Parts: sequence; structure tokens; C-alpha cells
Amino acid sequence: MISVCIVNWNTRDHLLACLASVAESRASAPLEVVVVDNASTDGSVEAVRRDHPDVKLIANGENRGYAAGNNQAIAASTGEFVALLNPDVVLPPDGLEAMAEFLRTHPEAAGVAPKLILPDGSVQRSVRDFPGPLEVFCELTRLSRVFPRSRRLARYWLPDLDYDTPQPVPQPMASCLMLRRSDLERLGGFDEAFPIFFNDVDLSYRLHLAGRLTYLLSSVCVRHFHGASTRQVRREMAWESARSLCAYYRKHYHGRLSPLIYYPLVSLIRLAGIVRWLASVSPRR
Repeated sequence: MISVCIVNWNTRDHLLACLASVAESRASAPLEVVVVDNASTDGSVEAVRRDHPDVKLIANGENRGYAAGNNQAIAASTGEFVALLNPDVVLPPDGLEAMAEFLRTHPEAAGVAPKLILPDGSVQRSVRDFPGPLEVFCELTRLSRVFPRSRRLARYWLPDLDYDTPQPVPQPMASCLMLRRSDLERLGGFDEAFPIFFNDVDLSYRLHLAGRLTYLLSSVCVRHFHGASTRQVRREMAWESARSLCAYYRKHYHGRLSPLIYYPLVSLIRLAGIVRWLASVSPRR
């Protein structure tokens, strides 16, 4: 069985469209669907109860964040494969079964992600390399934007990645990501020290350290209305992203990097977070 796990916050219309696309997948695969709502105020809970009574709904009294919400959903589900979906994706009818079949036939794979298509029909560059010191430095100094085709300076964005070829990839976005329950349980699920950002990066990195692979499955195309929740709180997210990246470095790089590299890099991350926060509160012309 496939367990579909969705964490929602104030994206009712996207959520209903996502659930409708999931419902169409029932013809090709046995499914259970778990929605965790993080104290939405837009009628999301009432709409799910009305339109999708077969969904297992967990309505939190407070916003517990993306990582904790996913852990709740995973704990409440039972399937061999766990499909993590953002509420702002729309699936093709056979997409979930195609991803599950890939995992059945590729035992070395812990997870599989589809190709994400933006509303304008373009392919979203949804796969990144892991944010090592060089990658982070090039991002913060904008060198990756000045030299977008450079394999070294723009390595974080994987400029040479062919999104039309199925292949192992470092860390795909978790907007639509199917994982084996056995691997999730072995790693203990999401680290809730990363409530909004970098929880999927941390999970992918821990899978990588365990020698497990995650694949891009280009034959499955999923529509993605990118950032439907986080756009509502841009100011808070500007700082939260920097805070989470600092936490990621504290977890995975403190003690591994020379202090002469670690502390200046973390300081640069914090400074970039402050600059982005200030830019988000500046009056718009």
C-alpha cells in the first residue's frame, strides 16, 4: 500500500485540487491518505471533512511546522511506501503507482521523486547538490548567479543535470517524494529541529550517509504551484531559512570544518538572513 501524507497550512483550494488528483490515483494503486492541518484559518479542515470524508485528518490546534506535521502523518499511516506531498501539487492519475513500482524494482533506492512542472509549463529545477561550504559560499556571494553554467561555482544547482533522464540525485525537493517506510523508520523520520526549511535536505543527507540512493523519475510529471504556504509569510521565512541553514551546519559540519572556515561561513549565513529580512520589510515602490 501507498500512504499519501500531506501537511497543510492555509492552502485550502490547492489542497482540494491535490486531494482530487490523489483520488484519481486510486484506480491504479491501493492508497491511504493522511492530511495533517497546522491550525489553518481558511476553512481547510471543514473542506476536507466535507469533500474527502475518506481522508484521515489530523487537525492540530497550533502550527507545529512542516517536519513535525510530516512525522505525525507518517506515524498515523501504515503503507510500505510513503508519498510526501505538498498541498500545492497535482498528480497524474498513474504517478503514484509508477513511483511505487520503481521502488519495487530498484531495491537500492530509498526514495524517488518525479519531474516537477511549474504552472507556466516549464520544468522546475527541483534537484540540488548538498549545501557544502563551497556551494553555500557561492550562493551567498551570488557567484552561482554570475556563472550559472559553471560546474564548480554553480554546483549547488547542478547545471548539467538532465531532467529527462532517470538517475540517482543528491537531494530532490520533498514537494513530491516517495520513500520506503523502512528507510524512514531507520532514520527516525524528519528532524524537528528544522521546522520549515532544510528538513528535507537533512533527511536526504542522512540517507546519503547511510549509503541509500534517491532517484529522479523523469517519466512522472507533477504540476507544482510552488510556495503556496510560505509566500503568505515572506518576512518570517527570510530569517527562518537562514536559521535552519545555520542549524544544518551545526549538526553536520561543526567539528568537521576548521574553525577558520566554519565560523566565518555561519556568520555570513546569518548576515545574509538579516539582509533578506530587511529587504522583505522595506516599503515596495
